[in-house]
Amino acid sequence: MTETPDRVPTPCPSCSPDLETVHEVLTTGGGTVTVRCSECSHVHKIQPDSEREVTLDVVVSQGGESFTANVTTPEDESIEVGDEFILETEEVLSTVRVTSVELGGQRRVDEAPADEIQTVWTREVDNVAVNVTVHPQDGSRDDSRSVTVHVPGDYEFEVGAIESFGDDEFEIDAFVVRDDAAGYQRDRFEVEGDTAFAKDLKRVYAYDEQSSAWSAW
Repeated sequence: MTETPDRVPTPCPSCSPDLETVHEVLTTGGGTVTVRCSECSHVHKIQPDSEREVTLDVVVSQGGESFTANVTTPEDESIEVGDEFILETEEVLSTVRVTSVELGGQRRVDEAPADEIQTVWTREVDNVAVNVTVHPQDGSRDDSRSVTVHVPGDYEFEVGAIESFGDDEFEIDAFVVRDDAAGYQRDRFEVEGDTAFAKDLKRVYAYDEQSSAWSAW
């Protein structure tokens, strides 16, 4: 909740009905604010400015499926690809990340003020599915396989680290981050010690066990 300031600019019906003057805030309540003009000491009530809001359609991608929800936000709020916010509906409470912003005419942009937006496209990032391409120890790509691991969005993957998921055990060789991931200097990482969060990953490349004879790149 925004606190009411001690002084506000507003027209005074007694001495300045057309121009704003500084007023001292005396009391608030009942949807009005009682103020006193600093020029003539006239006391009167005013309606506090209320921030105009808009309701946006939000499409959420979640585990290969999608659903639509609504959020309310100030009309001048800027929304851009990569933004994360908490979406709360009767069915779900989750953190989502903006993947695309759609204006009228199905035009997609990276950023726009809320009052110009028709649909916000997002994906859930609390829990995510990460695609992993696993190559055999001998480096033969013909026998490569693809697995999908489900982890929390803030689970950290590291190049050179050995991961175990059920019957799968592999050493990470490289990974590619998503276009909506912020804070990364490049999109491909293959240096030992490079790290990224699961919610930022587009694909992970790895090889079985600890063999280092083959590189994904």
